[in-house]
Amino acid sequence: MSAEPNGPGDDRHEPLVPLTMPTDGVPEVVTDERSLMRAAEAVARGSGPIGIDAERASGYRYGQRAYLVQVRRSGSGTFLVDPVALPELAPLDEAIGDAEWILHAATQDLVCLSEVGLHPRVLFDTELGGRLAGLPRVGLGAMVEHYLGLQLAKEHSAVDWSVRPLPEPWLRYAALDVEVLVDLRDAVLEDLERQGKAGWAEEEFASLLSFTGPEPRVDPWRRTSGIHRIRARRGTAIVRELWLWRDALARERDVSPGRVLPDAAIAEIAMSHQRAERAPRTLTSSDPRLARSIRRNSEALIDVLSHALALREDELPALALPSVGPPPPRTWAERDPVAAARLARARELLGGLSDELAIPVENVLTPDLLRRYLWEAPPAPTTAEVAQALTDMGARSWQTTLAAPLVARACAEHPRT
Repeated sequence: MSAEPNGPGDDRHEPLVPLTMPTDGVPEVVTDERSLMRAAEAVARGSGPIGIDAERASGYRYGQRAYLVQVRRSGSGTFLVDPVALPELAPLDEAIGDAEWILHAATQDLVCLSEVGLHPRVLFDTELGGRLAGLPRVGLGAMVEHYLGLQLAKEHSAVDWSVRPLPEPWLRYAALDVEVLVDLRDAVLEDLERQGKAGWAEEEFASLLSFTGPEPRVDPWRRTSGIHRIRARRGTAIVRELWLWRDALARERDVSPGRVLPDAAIAEIAMSHQRAERAPRTLTSSDPRLARSIRRNSEALIDVLSHALALREDELPALALPSVGPPPPRTWAERDPVAAARLARARELLGGLSDELAIPVENVLTPDLLRRYLWEAPPAPTTAEVAQALTDMGARSWQTTLAAPLVARACAEHPRT
């Protein structure tokens, strides 16, 4: 299939139209049960799909809960709902029923919406649709400009949505975010149909219905920025103990962990004391930004550091977890030259297909899935065998249809003896 990556609006030369005010004005925030029931009744009377969005307080509060939920439907209008005052939105979920949800970057919002009782039965992800349609930029603002010729302000996207009362300019921004979703969905779908990709998008959207967030990490503290510089198990223990202390305090205070103590401060303390025998009487940093947070928590940090330095050798964590899955690709040539050659060829073939279809190669087949298959691939797998294995690992039908012949070809060109 020959792709047509350019969608409607590419040849538009007229100036963009700024979106400054929702069509119906800025709605009052729904904060009580009676208002919620009225909103649900209005949504039930409306028609067509539902534009839906959620605002979180990432970087300000602990976790990823929703602090505002926006809903818009034709014939119903826009509703801004406070999930702090109303933590259970089952009436709204019932009113939406089987209507299609329209979200932008669905994986960012599905979990926090589920936490307040909102569950899609059908959905359309405009960001993912944009990727499949071949757009180079798939942020909401960029896609609204591309397809609708409108300019959507994004200056409030990273504010602290836990603030109460929410300022009117923020509410205006939130209402505009869902006001454009139905028109954007229609334009993206038209583009996908024109390119013959609508069926692929349907499979992708259907797979999102079961999304419940990323898998819980083993030892999440190992994601601390800068931990790769630690060369002693004692230093790794310091990172672990500081991270656990910080996480517990952040949870208790309901603040972002980075506001208690930045990752850089944890790494610096661990680096400086990984071979120490006892904790110092004071802690500081040459970086003024880190020094402030360290000084603010100095007494507690010294206690945690003392505990980490007192741990027995058998209580210290390993420098790294045992490897799960295939090794890093840079080591393949030495460890398994055939697998390395297959991977290089498969990447080449999939890259060419990606260019032809104007779809990011990671959407054609995720790099992790490709590596996991090829590291243990049989000597001479058929296309059908590759397709079945990829399906078992979670690939969608459209992906296996496109990718399996190329992966099988890479294996055939580099057979195992």
